[in-house]
Amino acid sequence: MAVNLQWDADRFHDINGDGASGEQASIEAQLRTTANLIPGHVWYANPAGALVFVNVRIADYLGLPNDHPLRFGIDLGAEWDSHIHMLHPEDHEETRRVWSTCLRTGNGGEVAFRVRSGEGGYRWFLSRADPLRTSDGTLVCWVGINLDIEERKQAEFYLAEGQRLAHTGSWAFSAAGFDYWSLELFRIHGLDPSGNAPTKEQYLALVHPEDREFVEQQIQEMLTSHRTFDFTKRIVRSDGQIRSVRCVGAPSIENGKLKQIVGIAIDVTEHEILTQELQRREMHLAEAQALSHTGSFGWNVSTDEHFWSDETFRIFEFPRSCNITLPMILERVHPQDRLLAQTVIERASKTGEDFEHEYRLLMPNGVTKHIQVRSHALGQPSTGIEFVGAVSDITERREAEQRLQQQETELRQMLDFAPQLVAVYGPKRERLYANRIALDYAGICLEEWQRTTQRFAFVHPDDRAREEDYFNRALSAGSSFELELRLRGADGTYRWFLARSNPVRDDEGQVRRWYVTCTDIEERKRAEENLKRENFALREELNQASMFEEIVGSSEPLRKVLSQVSKVALSDSTVLILGQTGTGKELIARAIHKRSKRAGRPFIGVNCAAIPTSLAASELFGHEKGSFTGATQHRLGRFEAANGGTIFLDEVGDLPPDIQIALLRVLQEREIERVGSDKPVPVDVRVLAATHRDLDNLVSQGKFRQDLLYRLNVVPISMPSLRERATDIPILVEYFIARFGKKMGKKFQTIEKKTLKIMREYEWPGNVRELQNVIERAVTLSESDTFAVDESWLKRGPSEVPPASVALNGVLLAHEKEVIEAALARSHGRISGPTGAATKLGIPDSTLEAKIKRLGIDKYRFKSHIG
Repeated sequence: MAVNLQWDADRFHDINGDGASGEQASIEAQLRTTANLIPGHVWYANPAGALVFVNVRIADYLGLPNDHPLRFGIDLGAEWDSHIHMLHPEDHEETRRVWSTCLRTGNGGEVAFRVRSGEGGYRWFLSRADPLRTSDGTLVCWVGINLDIEERKQAEFYLAEGQRLAHTGSWAFSAAGFDYWSLELFRIHGLDPSGNAPTKEQYLALVHPEDREFVEQQIQEMLTSHRTFDFTKRIVRSDGQIRSVRCVGAPSIENGKLKQIVGIAIDVTEHEILTQELQRREMHLAEAQALSHTGSFGWNVSTDEHFWSDETFRIFEFPRSCNITLPMILERVHPQDRLLAQTVIERASKTGEDFEHEYRLLMPNGVTKHIQVRSHALGQPSTGIEFVGAVSDITERREAEQRLQQQETELRQMLDFAPQLVAVYGPKRERLYANRIALDYAGICLEEWQRTTQRFAFVHPDDRAREEDYFNRALSAGSSFELELRLRGADGTYRWFLARSNPVRDDEGQVRRWYVTCTDIEERKRAEENLKRENFALREELNQASMFEEIVGSSEPLRKVLSQVSKVALSDSTVLILGQTGTGKELIARAIHKRSKRAGRPFIGVNCAAIPTSLAASELFGHEKGSFTGATQHRLGRFEAANGGTIFLDEVGDLPPDIQIALLRVLQEREIERVGSDKPVPVDVRVLAATHRDLDNLVSQGKFRQDLLYRLNVVPISMPSLRERATDIPILVEYFIARFGKKMGKKFQTIEKKTLKIMREYEWPGNVRELQNVIERAVTLSESDTFAVDESWLKRGPSEVPPASVALNGVLLAHEKEVIEAALARSHGRISGPTGAATKLGIPDSTLEAKIKRLGIDKYRFKSHIG
C-alpha cells in the first residue's frame, strides 16, 4: 500500500511550468499562502480522494523536502490511499472505512488517527474533510484539516487507566437511559466494551434480585427530585460472579432543567469482603474478650482520652456512655493499691515505657476484683505518647491460687508428719518443697534443696540413668511411676528407697505438681540380697548333690553317661541318644536342656512314631491356612514353638523319608518351610534325637538317610539297660516306693527281702519303665506297711518266651495299637470325616475299623461328651 514520496524533479518543473494560466496560478498561490497561515494542518485532495496539497505545518511535521510536490499543490494522479502508509498501522482499517464512505456518498466525515512524523514518532490527530463544489454542484476538491489531539488522547488514556486501576467507571444517565458508559464500567459488569451502553431495563437485569427494587426506586427518585446519591448495590455478572458496586452521582442542570445525571461506579467487592471480615473479627474479638475476661484500651496521655472496649467497661463496671478519665480509674482502684498504681502510671506517662501491673478494684457494691494490666507505648515523650493494652479480670485465678496456696500450706504441714521422704516438683521438675524428714535425711534446709541445680545430686551414680528414663517417660505421658533407687544421706552413705511419683492435674487436665514419696527399703533389699545368696548357695548344693533331677543311680555306666551330659550340655551340638525302650532317654534329653544356655527357653518333645505320616510335616513345621483339607487356620509347628530352645525328637528312626529330607535341611540351613508356603522361616533350635532302633541297619535297608544320620550323630550317648546298671536297682526301688507312696498316701516301713532278691535277679526287658510300673502296681495294691511284689508278676517260664518272629510281631502290633489310639485321642474318637482318625492316619475308614476290632481297641473311651 505504501507509495514512495520520491519523485522525478524534472517532471515536477515541467508540470509547474506548463500548468495553469497565470491568473489561476495566482489564485492557487493565494490559497496555498492562506492555508499555510492557518494554525492547523490543512490539506487538499482531488475529487478521487488523492492527496494534492498539504500546508507547511503538515509538510514540516512529515519532514517533506522543500521542493516536494505536495507543498505546491501539484496533482500527481495517485490513488486516494497512496499516502495511508503515513498513518499508524492500527489506524489503517478505520481510516479506510471512513474515507471510503465519504467518497461514496460525497459527504464530509471525520476520523481520529495517528500520523508518523519525519522523526518516526506518532501523534494523534482528529481529521475532518469536507467537499468543495462549484455552484452547479460539481466536486472540485476535498478540503481537510487535522487537529492535534495528542494531549486529549493522553488524558483519556490516563483517565481510562486510572479507572481500571481504581476499579471505577464513569457514566451519564438521562430519562431515556444511559448516554455513556466508560470502558471500565463495561469491564466491571462483565459486558463487551464494543457494544452500546445498556438500556435501563438491561441495566436493572444485571442488578442482584434482592437489590433490584431498591435500585429502581433510587433511579426514579434521582430523576424526579434531582438529588445527589450514594449507595451500594450488588450485581450478578454473566459468569455468575456477584460483585458489590458503589454508585455515586450528581445531576447536571441547565436552565432549571435536568440535562443529565453523571457519576461514577466503583467496584467495592474486595472492600465489602474485608469490611464483613473485619466485622466478623470484631465480633469474635468481643466474644473472645468476654470469654477470657480481657478487655482492650487506648490512652492518649496529652489529652487524657481513653478508648475502651465493651469488656473493659464491663470489668470496671462503668456505663458504656461514660466519658472515662484517669481520676475516675484511680478512684475505682482499691485504696491499698491506689498509690502504687498511680506511681506506675505516672512513671510510664513520663518515660514512655511499657508497663505491666496487677492491682485490685473496689467496686461500689464492696466486691473486690483482681485485674492485670499490660500496656505498650506508641510515640515519644517529645511528640506525644499513646498507650495501647489489655486489662484482664484475674479474680477467679487469684482466688484459686490463694485456695491452692492455703491447701499446699496445709498439705506441707501434713507431709512433715509423714514417715516417708516427700518432695514436691513443678510441671517441669522445678523444686518446690521437701518435707522435714527428707531435708533431715539429706542434711540441708529447704532453701538449699530448692537452689540445687544438679538434677541427680542425691541419686546414686549407678541409678541415675534409670531415674532419668523413668521420669522423662512419665513427664511426656503425664503418668505415675515407681522405681527402686539409692539416695545419699547426710553422712554420705546411700540407702535403698522405693520412689513413687504421681501427677496432680488442674481442671483443664494440665499437670500442676509432681508428688514424689520415697519409702526406705534398705532392710528389705538387704534381706533380698541375703536370700539371693542363700538361694545361689542352695542351688549350687543341689546341683552338686543331684544335678540330674529324676535320673537316679550311682552305677559306673550311669556315671559315664552323666559325665557326657555335663560336657555336651554347654554346647549347641546335636546329640543322638541311643538305648532300649524304657532306659530314660527323654530324661537325659531334659537334663541336657536344663544344664544348657537354653534352659530358660522352651523344651519341646515330639514322639515321631506317634505322628501319622500324612500329618508329620504339619506337626513339625506348621502349615498355612487352606494348605490342605482341614487346615482352617494358620498353625505353628513344633520347630517354631521351640525357637530359641530345644526340640527332642524321640524315635527319630520312625520318621518317613520326606520328613527326613526336611529335617536334614533344618539341621543344615537352620530354617523351615510351613506346609502350603514357599517362604523359608529361620529357626534357632537345638536338636536332640533318640531311638531304640539300629539306625545303621536302617541305613543299609534304605529306610533312613545316611547323611541325616551323620548330622544327628554329632555327639552320641548310649543309655545302659537296667541289667547293665543292676547296682542301681535298690536305689531305684526305694525312690519309686517313696514317690508313689507319697502320691497315694501310703508309708512303707520295710521292703520284703524276697521281693528285693527277685528284682535283682529279674532281667527287666522293659528297663526302668517296667520297674516303675511294677512298683506302682505293688504300691497301689499293697495293704500293709511292708512293700512286696507278687512273684508271679516277674516269672517267665520257657513256654512263655515267644519265638523271635512272634516277639517282633508283638512289638509291631503294640506300636500300631499305640499309633491308632493316639490318632483316636486327637480326633476325640471320630473315625471318618476331615478331622477323623482315618484321615489323620492316611488310611480308608474300613481299614481303620478292621484294625480297631483286631487290636481290641475301645474307640468309645476317646469320645468327648458335652453337657
